[in-house]
Amino acid sequence: MSYLNPVRLHFAGKFQANVSTVNNDPGHFDNQAFIPSYQELGNGTTNGWFNPQGDATWRLLGCTVTAAWLPSGAVTSSDPVLQCIVADSDTQAPAKLVDLDSEQQLVSEIWGMQVRIADSSGNTLMSGDFEPAAFLDIWDRAIGAESGGDVDAGATYQSVLTNLKWADVSASSFLTALQEKAGDGLLSIKFNVDGINMNFQSPDFMCGRIVGTIGPATTSEPQHMVLGRQFMAEGLPSANINFFSPVGGINFFPAVVDQGAGCIFLDLGNAISTNPTGQLNDLGDLALTVAGSTTPIGTIPSTGSGGYASDPTWYSRTAGVVALPLTAAQLSAIAAAPLTLASSLTLATLYASISEWPSGAFVRADRFVYRMSPGSSAQIAVYATQWGQPLAGASLTFTQDPSQLQPGNFITNDVPPVGTPTTALNFAATVTADGNGLATFPLNVTDPGTPRYFNNGLDYGIDGQVYGIRPSFTDPQYTTGPVNQWNFISILLWSGFTASDPVTWTDVEPIFVQYGNLYPVMSRFLNLGNYDSVVKNAALLSLAFGLDPANPNAMPVTRDLSPAKRNAILSFLANPQMGVPKAAAEAVAAVAPAAPATSAKARMGGKAQAAARRLVLQAAKGATS
Repeated sequence: MSYLNPVRLHFAGKFQANVSTVNNDPGHFDNQAFIPSYQELGNGTTNGWFNPQGDATWRLLGCTVTAAWLPSGAVTSSDPVLQCIVADSDTQAPAKLVDLDSEQQLVSEIWGMQVRIADSSGNTLMSGDFEPAAFLDIWDRAIGAESGGDVDAGATYQSVLTNLKWADVSASSFLTALQEKAGDGLLSIKFNVDGINMNFQSPDFMCGRIVGTIGPATTSEPQHMVLGRQFMAEGLPSANINFFSPVGGINFFPAVVDQGAGCIFLDLGNAISTNPTGQLNDLGDLALTVAGSTTPIGTIPSTGSGGYASDPTWYSRTAGVVALPLTAAQLSAIAAAPLTLASSLTLATLYASISEWPSGAFVRADRFVYRMSPGSSAQIAVYATQWGQPLAGASLTFTQDPSQLQPGNFITNDVPPVGTPTTALNFAATVTADGNGLATFPLNVTDPGTPRYFNNGLDYGIDGQVYGIRPSFTDPQYTTGPVNQWNFISILLWSGFTASDPVTWTDVEPIFVQYGNLYPVMSRFLNLGNYDSVVKNAALLSLAFGLDPANPNAMPVTRDLSPAKRNAILSFLANPQMGVPKAAAEAVAAVAPAAPATSAKARMGGKAQAAARRLVLQAAKGATS
């Protein structure tokens, strides 16, 4: 089971992602070169990009249930679920949205979110904890938007809700059915985000559109992906593209064949492009066909009653989820044959089309973002499927792949490297999937040193190193189509750290100073670079630094502090020792000459700016220069 289920609800509204942008630039991690203007609004070569005062808050705003489905069909207005809202917590601080690293900003995670279904008066009917998850399949979704950059982007989040708490839901046949389906204590949630507002003068600054689906989940399935059919898109050449633009005009999406319900569920929520106003573009009627036949087994109309392009409510009502009924003969025909979704129109610039791989195979890690300390290990779950079913015994290969990481520095030419040293990651080159198509990929890590410290390692910099690992099939017969560039595992491996005993201000000052530099909203409460200010607030800081990272009140909000440094801070706060602090004058040095001017899109300083720094793009430029 998953959100692609006969029992599901859809919701729509707005989200807020009030991220701080000071830490978007790797050059801002150099404590010695940091100057106050980096905390001001403006171009990152001299300022702090478009939202330096952001507090990392992630909120759901005005989200309402727009539709709900049972196996018998759509629920009617008599079911009170259609008057419900989908909201975040009413008892704890808002969730936080954080990047993995300044040089891997394309897997931003939501931490500490609680999701509630509440009645029209705000009374909670169901609440659950959102398992932290990163976005996936970011692409250039809004076609023709003049502002460019992040405003054009669309992406998707998938996770599960745990620790479910239910009130009396007997008045709603839908919620009763959903509770019964959630027998393992889990719900599946998927939502799509786009249309972020980056105009700091707008009341909707840092807000965007969100549509999503909630359905049942089980402990036997992955938490962040669908075990189903996978439609794979080939990308256009990288010129003038921020993130990803599919050749066929339709982005990656999953589907599930439900034998019991006699249908196939397609999730087009992050697959169809929009115009600058957010309305879905008309790609023509979309026909689903099976290899060897030109006769559609189902069609998604673009116009007319309920057409995805003509009906302005279609997207909010469906979250892009479509259920196409199939006959027994059609279910048999598609069981081991690739599917294609294609437009009935040939447009001026494209013929919309996307297909499964001819082999029907697919491989991906469920959880694909990890933070690790030297000497630790992780057991990474990777799933291999074919035609939406487990591919038992599949041999999977794992290789280091830093191509989508984003090294850069807008302040100087001292660019912190990524992916080195490669020897800090230790793993087997191949792993075999079990009978459920699950391969447990063991990863052991050692101390990477401090490869991203500035001034040849003399000045404090970015802790640890960021890596990419890409899974693939060992047997080339399965790898028969375009590869999703985003389907890799991101690792932040912290540097080893040993403080003096007892821990002194000398040990922790660089950590506090850097956090204060990169997160200027904290200066409203205390000066993290000042010993007296920190000691005065030691009790409050001890509480915040001692919280579980999944807690929305945890410090640092960026979740980029190693356990070793966190423990050192807690030890210092419990028994503050002055040590030999640096003079304040030494903490702020003259800034080196600015790097060459960047494009207008890069100057926005968001995900598009980070995406423009990817190694794969640098390699392509080098090959053509």
